[in-house]
Amino acid sequence: MRIVMMYEPPGVREAIAQLLPDADIVAMPSGTQLIGPEKVDMVLATPGGSESLEHLLRQQPDIEWIHVLGTGIDGYPSELFKGKKVTCSKGATAVPIAEWVIAMMLAHAKSLPSSWIKSPPAQWYQSSLDTLEGKTLGIVGFGEIGQAIARRALAFDMKVICTMRTHRPSGMPGVTSIAELDELISVADHLVLALPASSQTSGMINAQRLSIMKRESHLINVSRAALIDQNALHDALDRGIVARASLDVVDPEPLPQGHWLYEHPSVFLSPHISWNSPLSIQRMIQVFLDNLSRWAAGQALRGEVDTNAGY
Repeated sequence: MRIVMMYEPPGVREAIAQLLPDADIVAMPSGTQLIGPEKVDMVLATPGGSESLEHLLRQQPDIEWIHVLGTGIDGYPSELFKGKKVTCSKGATAVPIAEWVIAMMLAHAKSLPSSWIKSPPAQWYQSSLDTLEGKTLGIVGFGEIGQAIARRALAFDMKVICTMRTHRPSGMPGVTSIAELDELISVADHLVLALPASSQTSGMINAQRLSIMKRESHLINVSRAALIDQNALHDALDRGIVARASLDVVDPEPLPQGHWLYEHPSVFLSPHISWNSPLSIQRMIQVFLDNLSRWAAGQALRGEVDTNAGY
């Protein structure tokens, strides 16, 4: 069995060897090509796309399984994985992402950091702080990330509603599933995008949908930048249609110096770090190692990607 690693986190080679002592483990860093004609059985691939993987799959079209060490396969051409078994580490970073979302909602409600003081204010005790209690949280996409956000929001006594690709009950007490996205958008005080990027979701938050958002609402994106029309968002923020946008993903990444998102007073911006925690990489790797055990045993794999849908 030959395993190609396009990314080699510390300790993974040893963990693979412990699970599969006879495996031939080959490193193929991004930007390089595999040397030798020996058959490759599976690939541990980097997130976000790789020309090296595209070359390898053209060279060896019979590779059985590819695991992308990330939460999706966007960044790769949609036709690249057709007919192949593909998995990713979806759900491994749900906890830190959910915590980031709660932090952004609290920062917006409590006027942080602008309400902090370093000298005597004009008046003590005077403020216009808000609360999360009783507010409506709309979650677009109800996979592991959406569910992790919902559990934490319920603890703040928020009203939680969600939409998903195929309408069904949420399966979580206290969370109401809504069939129509526009209905959810129109009633949410905080609107969170937590769904994969695909041809169906690209540009879904456009000028028309921004126009029906509840006044003084808060848009939060921890998914992919492609879901939002950034020009339309700029206009909606300038006109006060949307009170706040908290964005961990933008287009392009990295964002160039002088971009309007850096300076807009109604934007909370972070550099694609909501997923990060001391355990994030470890948990993504653990999904892969669990799948490696399952694969060797002929069992169903976790985090399998529908290559037709793209997630």
